[in-house]
This record gives sequence, structure tokens and C-alpha cells, in this order.
Amino acid sequence: MSTHTLLRTDEEVMEKVESLKSQGINENNIYVLSHDKQHTNQLADETDANTVGTTETGLDTTVKNLFRKKGDELRAKMQEMGIDESEADELEEELDEGKILVVVKDEDRMPTFKLELL
Repeated sequence: MSTHTLLRTDEEVMEKVESLKSQGINENNIYVLSHDKQHTNQLADETDANTVGTTETGLDTTVKNLFRKKGDELRAKMQEMGIDESEADELEEELDEGKILVVVKDEDRMPTFKLELL
């Protein structure tokens, strides 16, 4: 199962990640993504979540991302996490406005996608 939630503040992200962990979601399956790489890394460190990297996207996408604009890179990462292209476009616009995406990826279940706007 893969779900994603779009949030507005760091505090909401921290609460969401803690809530997911309390529901039994392994922190190895929780990812954060924002338009700013440093902000993403900071949130991942503070919440013990993950960032979307080579392990999730594969070497091919990682190398291509070196030459992409930030928005294209974010959309590619979201698509590699299982989010379809049109939804990735919409989510990237939200990230562009400062929102933060929390993605839960569970390899043990069939992929389904859910968007919650808080």
C-alpha cells in the first residue's frame, strides 16, 4: 500500500509521522518530500523518516535528476514512488507553494493511493 498526505507545516509533518508510527507503520516506509532539499533532509532527520533517493528511484532516474529542473526532479521522484504523472504534476505545484508531502510505502500490500488535504 502506498499513501501520501500533503501538509502545510513542519509541525503537521511531525504529528503525521508520529501518528503513522503509532499505527504500526515502519519508519523505513515513511518518506518526506518538499521543494527544498535542505528542508526535506531536516524533516527526515527530525522525524526519523526517509528521503526519496537512489534506492527508491533507481540509478537511471537519479542520474537523470542531476540534469533536471527541481520541479521535474520532484515529479520523477513521486512517479517512482507510485504516484501517477497527472497527480505528481498537481502535487509538485503544491510543493512549489511550500507544502510538504509525506509518503508511506508498504511493499507487502497492493498499491493504492490516497490524498488527504489538511
